[in-house]
Amino acid sequence: MWAVIEIDNKQYLVKEGDSIEAERLKQKEGEITFDKVLLLVDDSSVTVGTPYVLKATVKATVKGEAKGKKVISFKYRRRKKSRWIKGHRQIHTLLAISRIIPA
Repeated sequence: MWAVIEIDNKQYLVKEGDSIEAERLKQKEGEITFDKVLLLVDDSSVTVGTPYVLKATVKATVKGEAKGKKVISFKYRRRKKSRWIKGHRQIHTLLAISRIIPA
C-alpha cells in the first residue's frame, strides 16, 4: 500500500517503512498524523481524493532534523567590480512512515 500526501503544499509519495525528508515542521519529536491524503493505492484498488481522501490518514514518527545540501547564490555585474556570493542550507525534518490507514 502506498499513498501521496501533502505536507506544507508539497506532495510526497510514501510507503509503510519509508523515510522521507520534508520541509521543517514545528513538531520536534514523537508521532505525527497527516490527514491530507491525495491518493491511496491498495493491492486491488485506487482511491483518488477530491481534493483529499476522506478519513484516510498517514502516521509517521519524527526522527529529528538535518540540514540539506548547500545552495550557492551568486550575482556578478560586469565592469562594475560588483559581485556577491551567499550560501544557504535549508533545514529538513526527517520522518519515518509507520502506518497508512485507509478510509
